[in-house]
Amino acid sequence: MRTTWLSGAEWLAVLRIGLGLWWLESWRHKDRKGWFERGTGIAWAADVAGRHRWGVVRTGFRRVVEPRPKLIAYVVVYAELALGLGLVTGFLTPVALVAGLLLNLLYLVLMIHDWAEQGQNAMMALISLVALFAMAWQTWSLDAAFGLFR
Repeated sequence: MRTTWLSGAEWLAVLRIGLGLWWLESWRHKDRKGWFERGTGIAWAADVAGRHRWGVVRTGFRRVVEPRPKLIAYVVVYAELALGLGLVTGFLTPVALVAGLLLNLLYLVLMIHDWAEQGQNAMMALISLVALFAMAWQTWSLDAAFGLFR
């Protein structure tokens, strides 16, 4: 494979790190006080899920999220931080890529009618797939340094 400036593996590392920075920005701009103390993030998601045209989304939200809104708020917010750190440092990269892909797909399904957010979720999911199948942890990563996921 011919590339400009960097090797193919290095460009994949750039893609992985960029995706990690995207997750970190998603975490950074969240109003954590609102999410944790006032429940704003889960309340917004409850409104979206409650009006969703797919019954499975409404039912799933009622069964999984509504009984434990504070726990889910912490899971969502700190999952974004963990994904960002894992991808930027290249630590447990395949796990972070799969988890990020699943979280983006969950966001995509929940917000299927909100096209303002869909581009971001679709692109992050696509980058996750490319980085996962191209094994983007082989360069500039703690996984490579520790000999993980060869």
